Amino acid sequence: MYDIRSMDRTEISELMQSLGEPRFRADQLWRWTADGARSFGEMTNLPAPLREKLSACCRLTPPEVLAKQVSRDGTVKLLWGLYDGASVESVVMRYRHGSTVCISTQVGCRMGCAFCASTRGGRVRDLTPGEILDEVQCSERESGEKISNIVLMGIGEPLDNFENVIKFLRLVGAEEGAGIGMRHISLSTCGPEGGIERLAELDLQLTLSVSLHAPDDETRSRLMPVNRTGGGVKELIRRCSEYRKKTGRRVSYEYLLADGVNDSDAQAEALASLLAGSDGHVNLIPLNHVDGSMLEPSPPERVARFKSILERRGVNVTVRRKMGADIDAACGQLRRRRSAEERTEG
Repeated sequence: MYDIRSMDRTEISELMQSLGEPRFRADQLWRWTADGARSFGEMTNLPAPLREKLSACCRLTPPEVLAKQVSRDGTVKLLWGLYDGASVESVVMRYRHGSTVCISTQVGCRMGCAFCASTRGGRVRDLTPGEILDEVQCSERESGEKISNIVLMGIGEPLDNFENVIKFLRLVGAEEGAGIGMRHISLSTCGPEGGIERLAELDLQLTLSVSLHAPDDETRSRLMPVNRTGGGVKELIRRCSEYRKKTGRRVSYEYLLADGVNDSDAQAEALASLLAGSDGHVNLIPLNHVDGSMLEPSPPERVARFKSILERRGVNVTVRRKMGADIDAACGQLRRRRSAEERTEG
């Protein structure tokens, strides 16, 4: 079965040619798929015999809403059921400049970060380009919000699903569909070996957000096992510097603050020294508590102190506004909660 949602214009043209259809049918089918058609039956300008042939050889299986939570601040959390019974999450966040969707790239994750609910249970499988695209377009329909920005920061490590993510990025930019350009897309990564270098070679002009979370190897390795195989913190910063030179795009560093773990004055000073000479931006993130984790959020006064030290040292820094605090907005929490409920019911 062909995964029709993951096919680009050229691939659809080749498919229609193999079915003996004229070229203009490929253009019609491409417009339907790029626009997020949910069934072949919707494609009313295609003849019924062709729709039957497509149904027989192609998969068009949009996700099902398994759960939906709406926060007081307007944040919408969606749990999607996929065609094979797996599930992933998306979050739609409203800002003054428009609405952003945070999407998943894998079912589960194998990175093992201590602060993340997504990695509990490990990686199940990669999402296809079409499944990732469905998250964007179906989130827009379900939330009623026009999506203008995308953050690849949900379940999974985007650079661990490299080829599918890159194809998604090209599909989502199609003018006939979502039409969201690279400068409106942010990709968040913990920096698996080789991933940032491969991304730099493509020069996609998206925003690279690197999950740093500690200025030293001992702390980062405790929080993020990938640090042990990626060459350590200094090597990660070197790779980010090369990315900056190659693409001309400033790197953003995510730094999640956990009480008594990575939020001391000394660690703030060490972070400033680590980033000295770089124009990188630090995004401080108040921790969302995850059930079963020993990590707790840093108190507000500690967050403010950490930020002030970085500012004094000339680091470009902001504190991410906490959204969806009254729902399961942290990555992986809604999926994990539903799985636990299903096990209890079973």
